[in-house]
Amino acid sequence: MKFGVHAGLWMEQWTDPLEPILDIVADLGFDGVEVSLLGMDMDRAKGLGAAVKARGLEVTCSDGLPMAADVSSADPDIRAAGLDHLRRSVRFADAIGARGLAGVVFAPWGAFDIADKQGRTERSADTLSMLAPDLDEFGIDLGIEALNRFETDLVNTAAEGVALAEATGSDRIGVLLDTFHLNMEEKDIRGAIANSAGKLVHFHVSDNDRGVPGSGHVPWAEAREGLRDAGYDSWIVAEMFIKTGTPAGGDLYIWRDIEPDATEAARQALAFLKGWL
Repeated sequence: MKFGVHAGLWMEQWTDPLEPILDIVADLGFDGVEVSLLGMDMDRAKGLGAAVKARGLEVTCSDGLPMAADVSSADPDIRAAGLDHLRRSVRFADAIGARGLAGVVFAPWGAFDIADKQGRTERSADTLSMLAPDLDEFGIDLGIEALNRFETDLVNTAAEGVALAEATGSDRIGVLLDTFHLNMEEKDIRGAIANSAGKLVHFHVSDNDRGVPGSGHVPWAEAREGLRDAGYDSWIVAEMFIKTGTPAGGDLYIWRDIEPDATEAARQALAFLKGWL
């Protein structure tokens, strides 16, 4: 396993400088860091790659699609814009040094149209399949994140994520599962994770309030056994969002401070992860 933490834990805006965060992550003893590609460009990606390497860290990336780049859209021009967005993201991830890119890559976050769920799913799979040559070229795995019902209507469960990944026909496309979302959407968390075997490419952890794992009521023993059942042995990233009153916090509906201090939350998360697994 590789233990990481999402840089968003410390960020007030998605364009905040990342180098001071990398220093904290390295000092705490994490194997690596996850960085969002929101607001990324190639110059920043190359500089970030050098900064990550200089600190002896590994890195993985996350991303999301804007409404004007919806790969599930019925509008072919919007789908094309989505494919272009993801192709750039693959190149940014490579420049940073990541071999994994995951997140809300199947449709925009917060987009809902249940009447056309089947059509949107089919169009998303078809568009993502066109990304496969880029993923192969750069050696990057793409993770489709299963989100709770308040953030999408397209991929809420692990099974829906696996089905979409399989529909793309690419061995490079799998799923990202997250205990925050699993805790809301799955009746059997162990089974949901276990049944993702072979397609599980990334894993996020936080507790039910998006705070320190182990501090709430997520059934951690079930999650651990599900990972073992699935034979998963890659990134475990603490993705905690804890601060209100910032643009980033507002984007994620953080309306109160979940934890008092970001660095202490990261320290506690790493200690929990080492004991949990």
